[in-house]
Amino acid sequence: MSRQVFKARGLTKLYQMGDVEIQALRGVDLDLFAGELVVMLGASGSGKSTLLNILGGLDAPTSGDVQYLSDPVVHLTGISDQQLTRFRRQHVGFVFQFYNLLPSLTARENVAIVTDIASNPMTPEEALTMVGLGERLDHFPSQLSGGEQQRVAIARAIAKRPAVLLCDEPTGALDSRTGRKVLQVLQQVNRELGTTVVVITHNEVIANMAHRVIRLSDGAIAQIDVNTSQANPEALNW
Repeated sequence: MSRQVFKARGLTKLYQMGDVEIQALRGVDLDLFAGELVVMLGASGSGKSTLLNILGGLDAPTSGDVQYLSDPVVHLTGISDQQLTRFRRQHVGFVFQFYNLLPSLTARENVAIVTDIASNPMTPEEALTMVGLGERLDHFPSQLSGGEQQRVAIARAIAKRPAVLLCDEPTGALDSRTGRKVLQVLQQVNRELGTTVVVITHNEVIANMAHRVIRLSDGAIAQIDVNTSQANPEALNW
């Protein structure tokens, strides 16, 4: 068994919407391990984005405990915003459905935003070459396709060499052919860098590329499946 990197116990999350209380998570227990590629699968409203945001230090649970098992251990519950910012900066990369690139900056410059503040980063050129954009360094987002923009976002996320890469519907805005290319990049990052990669999606087909599939329903983990043979994303039939 690989080294454990996340230990979450008893996570709940309540949102108050006027007079209505919405329970997004209901007592979730979860362990994530170094070097694995995990797909969190569930319909809209199942709690998967809420869980991802809590793991990444972007949100706090209503109750429960999350530990990031580094040296020293980081308890993500009950720490200050400054400490959460330091945790995200040092340990976690994020990829979202929408690319969040600055339109006035080139691909190289968008990645440099992260490398300029990281302690041991790749160069922007190294990160962009890894995602297959070594020839597009000086192109602006408007000069790139949707898939290329998403790969710039991935390069920006991995350039600081995070231990964990959290991806929220990274192919949600892409067609199937372009989405497969993005998934290949995520699989490459997992294999070559040893990065723990978590992908949340509602697309059942994507689960075939994971080491483990965590299925969420109504704010709880319904099932965890181990996949002994990771599929190449290029072979996924959407």
